[in-house]
Amino acid sequence: MQCHPGNVGLIPSIPGILFSSPEVMPGAPPPPPTSAELIAALASLVLGIFTAMGMTTLALRAHDDIVNVTIVDLWNPQPFWHYLGAQFLAAIIIFVGLLLLIVPGFIAALGLLFVPYAVIDRAAGPINALKESWLITNGNKWQLFLFGLVLIGLNLLGLLALVVGLLVTAPITWLAVTHAYRILASQAGD
Repeated sequence: MQCHPGNVGLIPSIPGILFSSPEVMPGAPPPPPTSAELIAALASLVLGIFTAMGMTTLALRAHDDIVNVTIVDLWNPQPFWHYLGAQFLAAIIIFVGLLLLIVPGFIAALGLLFVPYAVIDRAAGPINALKESWLITNGNKWQLFLFGLVLIGLNLLGLLALVVGLLVTAPITWLAVTHAYRILASQAGD
């Protein structure tokens, strides 16, 4: 349950919008992706990572000093490889945890919730980001689980408000997770 608002839903769907797939006969395997579809999927992945990094940077700066936040804060490409590596490792750990009867996957997701923040905020490498996130969430996983349920409920209300409500609830969610990161990081003695 990685309740990280950086997962941009529209960006990964762009290749499917731009390139229609041929009809697949029932029971037949789908055709392999074309070169253009692979390039579009890769571009979408990279764009999604840059978007998530920028939104994380913006949320951290908005939390710390709302007066001086600018649109330029969305562009933070320096930690791209660390961010990609950390997210990749976190995804593998969560996936393996989910294979081990689901509950360990949720525990791993909660423990690694703040990996993107550690990479962006502290310029941590992938392994250090995993360690820092685990340290920050140590002893707080139940509270983070309940917090995640509240944020999911909030966003469902935004969705019920003709989807337009997400324009309000998504930024609130992002800043709430950022605030939780700042509070728990300070309690962890960082």
